[in-house]
Amino acid sequence: MTTAARARRPYAARVPIEVRREQLLDAALAVIHREGHRAVNIDAIAREAGVTRPVVYGAYDGLGPLLTALLDREQVKAFARLLAALPDVADPADPAGFVADAVRRLVQMVREDPATWRIILLSPEGMPEQVRDRVDADRMRTVDVFAGLVREFLGPKADSEVLAHALLGIAEHFGRLLLTEPDRFDAERLVAALTPFLRAIGQR
Repeated sequence: MTTAARARRPYAARVPIEVRREQLLDAALAVIHREGHRAVNIDAIAREAGVTRPVVYGAYDGLGPLLTALLDREQVKAFARLLAALPDVADPADPAGFVADAVRRLVQMVREDPATWRIILLSPEGMPEQVRDRVDADRMRTVDVFAGLVREFLGPKADSEVLAHALLGIAEHFGRLLLTEPDRFDAERLVAALTPFLRAIGQR
């Protein structure tokens, strides 16, 4: 190998493996946020991190395990932020007020960290199976949280499981709109659309 060729090759300084893995996860997240899921591959991650392919494979056994680790990290962060975004006090007599407050907080959460929510809400059909399984598991955890809120507002006679799935579907779809068409959709538009329906429920 010539001196010029060696000079062109990215040099990966020796760092602890856990530090290297975090760097590679950050690089993968940056690629996904900037160019979309379809652009992420081992070569793109290596370029983003300024390392060679062997460095990436030295930290992860392939793209699937790397993306799974990335989703694990981002899902833990996102789920914690989701719980923190829900209002602390719920007044069963005012579901419209509770949802309006929650929507505004959730919108702020997506606006502040779009990269994390992009990997969760805009994952492609070709996502590795282990990654898809993790997404589905965390979605069910969120359904459980929403079901508890439904029971608190509507009582034990309501089908909290079905309604929780419906609420999650609305929240996920609105999150996608915030990521893909942020200039057309905002918190006040969704609140205005939901308020009449929620007030009608509160009067039953």
